[in-house]
Amino acid sequence: MQFGDINVTLKNHVAIVEIQRPPYNFFDVALIEDLADAFDAMDAETDCRALVLAAQGKAFCAGANFSSGPSVLEQSDGKGRNPLYVAAVRLFSNKKPVVGAIQGAAIGGGLGLALVPDFRVTCPDASFGANFSKLGFHPGFGLTHTLPAIIGQQKAALMFYTGRRIKGEQAYEWGLADILTSADQVRAEAIALAQEIAGNAPLAVVSVRATMRQGLTEMLHAVTDHEASEQDWQRLTEDFKEGVASVAERRPGNFKGK
Repeated sequence: MQFGDINVTLKNHVAIVEIQRPPYNFFDVALIEDLADAFDAMDAETDCRALVLAAQGKAFCAGANFSSGPSVLEQSDGKGRNPLYVAAVRLFSNKKPVVGAIQGAAIGGGLGLALVPDFRVTCPDASFGANFSKLGFHPGFGLTHTLPAIIGQQKAALMFYTGRRIKGEQAYEWGLADILTSADQVRAEAIALAQEIAGNAPLAVVSVRATMRQGLTEMLHAVTDHEASEQDWQRLTEDFKEGVASVAERRPGNFKGK
């Protein structure tokens, strides 16, 4: 099955949902909406019991595609909500377990996407970064809730304030990843974990997952509304323009606080 740049294959009760925008898999609103459509389709597919979220190419997802225009960031109405985050919350609202195969960089909103799965498999060469402060921009994609929920408030603050990247081994030590393996085994290990989950009673798995994630969708609606409202005014600042330019040019930002 194909949903735009998202391919889905289903075998042995496990759906491999693959992002196909190599090498960096930059996202825009359309990609996240297509991904949410794929997740919805697998929720409706009785033969699917677990999903693996994977990506082609060098990176898992290197962040937003700013070259696609301001629609990546702009709100759709005056309520602090934009279509990107509406689609993002849909991803967190799916019913079936998801294992992430994080074979490369997961940066910015790409880190937010990497935190959609229940579990993450990664390798030493992968990197995880919340580089929003380097862009002159507030974190989004629900990260201000999901990241501290996984690694703790202190470590999340360190990643947000510095914008630094951490490698796969440190991600594993911090609990950001659940399995550390070699780069060529990331997807295979993710599939193996998904198959282990799929071997259990599906109604029980879906039920306990819903219990453990109770209130998450409502929380993320509120969180992404706040993130979007902060991003809305910050994207108009000189610092944001400088941040995007400096990251693209791989140089330190020259920020003015304006």
